[in-house]
Amino acid sequence: MKCKEDLVLYELRTYHILPGKMPDIENRFRQHTIGFFERHSIKVVGFWTEIVGRSDTLIYITAFDSMADREEKWQAFASDLEWLKIREQTEGNGQIVARVENRFLKQSNFSPLQ
Repeated sequence: MKCKEDLVLYELRTYHILPGKMPDIENRFRQHTIGFFERHSIKVVGFWTEIVGRSDTLIYITAFDSMADREEKWQAFASDLEWLKIREQTEGNGQIVARVENRFLKQSNFSPLQ
């Protein structure tokens, strides 16, 4: 496992889920997306949902060596024909995600190791 010094870029992604679609996005990640992330070497730090506050967001963090590394891996994932087919299938009953926000983070030098 890499330590924090090896990973210089973290991406915080917040998915705003359409009403009633949280089980759909959770199932898609659980059954499909994580496998595609592994295929394309996208390291997932973790996934979160809120227990107080909003109930329509799925939040997760990915880690990359650099912005170029991130761009290369996301491009490969986004253009994976098998992924595109799964995405279409899992949205057979309508769109799941209303919008995605992403932020790029660098861990501070005083942050504890994971």
